[in-house]
Amino acid sequence: MRPFSNRAATPTAAERVRSILAAAHSMTVVSDGQHTEVRRLDGTGAMGHFHLHAPFEGPEAQTATRVPVRLELTDIAPTAVRDRLRARVTVTGLLIEPYSPQATTSTCMEFGQAVLEDAQGRTYVTLHALGAADVDPIATSEAGMLTHFVDDHCEFVPLLLRLVHPQPDSGMLRALPVAMDRYGVTLRLEYPHTHHDVRLPFKTPVTDIEQAGPQIHALLATARRISHTGHLLT
Repeated sequence: MRPFSNRAATPTAAERVRSILAAAHSMTVVSDGQHTEVRRLDGTGAMGHFHLHAPFEGPEAQTATRVPVRLELTDIAPTAVRDRLRARVTVTGLLIEPYSPQATTSTCMEFGQAVLEDAQGRTYVTLHALGAADVDPIATSEAGMLTHFVDDHCEFVPLLLRLVHPQPDSGMLRALPVAMDRYGVTLRLEYPHTHHDVRLPFKTPVTDIEQAGPQIHALLATARRISHTGHLLT
């Protein structure tokens, strides 16, 4: 068995943007000089309020009036880790008519660009890449699963730390799960003046939310085997 490390598989930028759009509970809509806070997205995510399409083409596209719009979303860790901001997503485009917070149907938005900003920097995501990416099957359940893990099963965190290679040194203050996606769990290791994240990959990517529990139990089982042997099996 190979040691776990930060090089474990991670979602693509397009997958992360799709998942953040799907799981968001709120967003800011900036259009026509107005900032509108849209809260309680009712489980539909941002794309329940806006549907994206390719830029219009043809002669009418040159003459039709368009209203610039920007959607701003933040991805916040559900657990009480240091520096809870995981990412920012900005989607820009054009509207056929001014945005109305009272609209009862989704607003048609001509796609401009999507930008993901996180600890790795800034990544631009195309409409084609967004369309080809799947929403992570864990995305809308992640917050509840991680808070349940911390609140009711915090004794599992030291066990999972046995999977980290190299092992954290004695200066570590604490470790908490900061994220979970179809590829695995991310632990945040906090030190007096810094922190870093380590990925614990699942054996296979999750394709359905029902697979998440068994994958976590498989990680714990591996950690228990390590506690008995004292080293990672190869």
